[in-house]
Amino acid sequence: MKRVQLHNEPDSNDSGHRGFSLRGAARILACAVVILIANSLSTVLAEVQVYGYVRPMGQVSLTIVPTNEPVVAVLCKARYHIGVADLELEQAVSHAAQQHHVQPALLLAVMKAESSFNPTVVSKAGAVGLMQLIPETAIRHGVRNLYDTNENVIGGAKHLRYLLDRFHGNIRLALAAYNAGERKVDRYGQIPPYKETQDYVKKVLVYYRSYKKEGWIMPVVMTAPSAHARQPY
Repeated sequence: MKRVQLHNEPDSNDSGHRGFSLRGAARILACAVVILIANSLSTVLAEVQVYGYVRPMGQVSLTIVPTNEPVVAVLCKARYHIGVADLELEQAVSHAAQQHHVQPALLLAVMKAESSFNPTVVSKAGAVGLMQLIPETAIRHGVRNLYDTNENVIGGAKHLRYLLDRFHGNIRLALAAYNAGERKVDRYGQIPPYKETQDYVKKVLVYYRSYKKEGWIMPVVMTAPSAHARQPY
């Protein structure tokens, strides 16, 4: 959370369809397996590229070493940031949003604008982590470890809930207060006339609408389709 300074600111052939379906399903399953395994590995491996190979019959093989075998390679990159496992972040957002009655898409939009999903970034003003919490705000909401994904996201969600309640559900004012401080919003009775804050509110709202429209999270549990099922294109 940044503080604004006063002086600144195909063929139709059936066998072809089935082949496409099998390969598509296998690729999806490969990525799902890679994500789950990456989530359980030590963060020391965070920068290691994990390759999922789908063999001709649909079997999935995982390795950190590229191969010359004639198979389809599926490289699963971090959905959000290399510093945090996708599943860990999504579960933290889902839990915090439900616990503090904040829409997941809004929580994710603030996180994107604040830190671009970097869990270790520290601003010049001393704001830390995914939700860019300053120490004062962290203490107020019971956050002890600003670098812990769950604690940081929960702290941000609690603060957003507090601001939404304080400004009677006005999302724009709550976002302005998240960026510039609630006293600045109180002083002006509207979004403060700081370019940084005005741009921030616009940016978060763009992210918010996008996440709401497109869907913000991959399913945690994936069920592999039947090998004989026809898939929509």
